[in-house]
Amino acid sequence: MSTNLNLRHLEALVAIARTGNFTRAAQALHISQPSLTVQIHQLEETLGVRLLDRNTRSVKLTQIGKQLTPVIQRLVRELESVVANAKELSTGDRGLVTVAALPSISSTILPRIIARFREQSPGIDVALKDVVAARILTLVKNEDVDFGIGSISDADPDIYTTPLFTDRMRIIFLPGSPLEHKRIVTLKLLTDLPLILMDQQSSVRTLIDRAFEAIGHYPVPAYEVTYMSTAVGMVKAGLGITFLPSSALEVSELSGVRSRVLNHPALTRKIVVAQKTGRSLSPAAEVFVKSLIASSQSLLTPTP
Repeated sequence: MSTNLNLRHLEALVAIARTGNFTRAAQALHISQPSLTVQIHQLEETLGVRLLDRNTRSVKLTQIGKQLTPVIQRLVRELESVVANAKELSTGDRGLVTVAALPSISSTILPRIIARFREQSPGIDVALKDVVAARILTLVKNEDVDFGIGSISDADPDIYTTPLFTDRMRIIFLPGSPLEHKRIVTLKLLTDLPLILMDQQSSVRTLIDRAFEAIGHYPVPAYEVTYMSTAVGMVKAGLGITFLPSSALEVSELSGVRSRVLNHPALTRKIVVAQKTGRSLSPAAEVFVKSLIASSQSLLTPTP
């Protein structure tokens, strides 16, 4: 079997499958009908199968042609994407950036950074996945995203990081609580209170568990939830207290509750850009990371 297959051969079959007609397919490809016929013959010879049944009135895909055409269509789209991306790589003016980020970052700081970035670079689209910390690392390592934004608690040789900002944990409680009269709260004050904690895949939960363990206390949550908004809702219902990072304090659900800084050195998390070791970013992703680093500090407003 010959191996001189090229993109024109694949595009020829896709065009005929789409139009059902040699004349219209040739017009769509801006080539002559005889040239299109030659390309189809060459494709059939290369693959060693008959792809089309033709007569003077119509052209139809053979059974093998029906099976191969969807595969070839996907291949053509992927090849076209490669060509488009290659052109974007030379300029950095256009492209798609995919980002995985913590929900607390995705719901507060990141939307404004993306909006500002889109004004400055309208040709670059940003796709956002809001996921827990452990999922961010998986997505980055599998190259399902260009990079992640989160808190990396343990060193990982497959990941290298760029610092963005430091996020401090705060305690969330109802007005009227004795905690309201304290500007800074210690963990020892909380050991007998009902705790509403995030699930164990959350970076916030990891920080809280380690901080309590450092003072010799192993917290058993009264409730365990997945979403920060759920935790705040349970606080409002009088079911306990919860912990949130400072970056999450802007969400609208926080109206009607109070917060205080937690006085413990372990209750801070470093928010970083996480990339796969040994993999370079596209120019579009590099442009976004630079904008992200420049914007994150100015958009993160400390809360007393």
